[in-house]
Amino acid sequence: MSIADASGSIGRPQTGRAPLKPAAPPAAQPLSARRVIAFVAMVFGMFMAILDIQIVSASLAEIQAGLSASADEIAWVQTSYLIAEVIMIPLSGLLARVFSTRYLFVFSAAGFTLMSILCATATSIEQMIVWRALQGFIGGGMIPTVFATAFSIFPKDKQPIVSPVIGLVATLAPTIGPTIGGYLTELFSWHWLFLVNVLPGIVVTLVTWQLIDFDKPDRSLLKQFDWWGLISMAGFLGALEYVLEEGPSKDWLESQPVAICLAISVVSCVVFFWRAFTAPQPIVDLTTFRDRNFWTGSLFSFVLGVGLYGLTYLYPVYLARVRGYSALQIGETMFLTGICMFITAPIAGRLVRIVDPRWMMVAGFSGFAIGTFLASDITKDWDFGNLVLPQIFRGVSLMLCMIPITNTALGTLPPERLKNASGLFNLMRNLGGAFGLALINTMINKRLDLHLARLHETVSWGRNAAEETLASMTLAMASRGSDAEMAAISKLSAIVRREATVMAIGDVFLALTVLFLLVPFLIPLMRRPRPPSPEAAGGH
Repeated sequence: MSIADASGSIGRPQTGRAPLKPAAPPAAQPLSARRVIAFVAMVFGMFMAILDIQIVSASLAEIQAGLSASADEIAWVQTSYLIAEVIMIPLSGLLARVFSTRYLFVFSAAGFTLMSILCATATSIEQMIVWRALQGFIGGGMIPTVFATAFSIFPKDKQPIVSPVIGLVATLAPTIGPTIGGYLTELFSWHWLFLVNVLPGIVVTLVTWQLIDFDKPDRSLLKQFDWWGLISMAGFLGALEYVLEEGPSKDWLESQPVAICLAISVVSCVVFFWRAFTAPQPIVDLTTFRDRNFWTGSLFSFVLGVGLYGLTYLYPVYLARVRGYSALQIGETMFLTGICMFITAPIAGRLVRIVDPRWMMVAGFSGFAIGTFLASDITKDWDFGNLVLPQIFRGVSLMLCMIPITNTALGTLPPERLKNASGLFNLMRNLGGAFGLALINTMINKRLDLHLARLHETVSWGRNAAEETLASMTLAMASRGSDAEMAAISKLSAIVRREATVMAIGDVFLALTVLFLLVPFLIPLMRRPRPPSPEAAGGH
């Protein structure tokens, strides 16, 4: 019998003499309003933590001016948050078992709120980087905790209703982050990117402190706490995140800091996996990957991260560099994806109860491929109208993928493994986004250089069309009283670079199309989850 079969048999009644009235499992107990309210508060906390990944992306220029930071320094406002968060996410499973869901979540919500205040009051870039790192690390504990709670306190028949909620929040928050950030900065100031968290954060902290009663702490786990595992995991994931963030802009191993961090990541990775399989109480239990549905679901979550974070980055790159849109205009253009996600989430939640979720994943990743294929024909003149169909396919596909992947990967695991598994599952989505961004940036840079070289051949001296275009531009510039020929050459050079950028972005869309088309061929590796029995569903 395979491991997947064995894990699927957990909780089945044993053969033999059956009792007159079988005892109801814990999931059959009525779900109290207290727990529902606590869960809603937790979801809101998770929304804030994920939103803050992207909320600053549209307003980095304003933060840079306010803190008198350099271009290299300001990037760390986002990078420090991502590095710290990616370390906390897998660690949260152990912390939730040691301190309980209540104490971990309350500490995360309160700490996240405090760090938001400190970020808003930062007076130097050094302070901002420290507070952002702590904000990402502390707040990162909220994200996997919500996923684990959704599949542990709700009966099986309610999970198809709950999973669209957490799926929508996990994907909508980074999608609309630039939009909200653009509005806040435009209407108020960049400080409100962080101050907007304060009141909701206080409410979430108080509500969860009063209402969460899902489990008890197990402090005995601290007796064999694997400090080497923690240090190696931090080095492995933190350095890897830095390499993926900074590598494309610094030509990878040509940069000494990137090369050093890659070496740290590789060595730490070896130590981390050694400790994971030899420590009495490892920081992260990797044996969960023996479950077929979990490891395939984590793989698909990784690819989903490419579609979620990669496309949230790629469209604004085009709108800013080619169309010259402001942060607010970019946010308004991208908002259509969020609307499509809102509409699709309840439909996908309904479908996952009546359709094989694997077919939903096929439809979702195929929809991603159609959207990116349509966008591969992008030109310099594309605006909101041209981006409608690609955005619709992206918004709908995100929900068609996220909900069945989450349900199948986590919904079939036994409750005692959910906290650890949830951290790993969310980590895979974030790593997918990091790898996707690194791939996209590297490909844009390489293809831009290639297209520039080819276009320079086309507009070189001796080409009649190029010389005629330059002559007409020079004539048009002559009335301005400046060096008309140099101005015309400069303008022609900008046009060439713009066209090369558009062609490079089109190539990236085409490469993503190939990636999304390959995923459906792997979906048969996943087992279809068994429908819940009447007993597991609460007797309905």
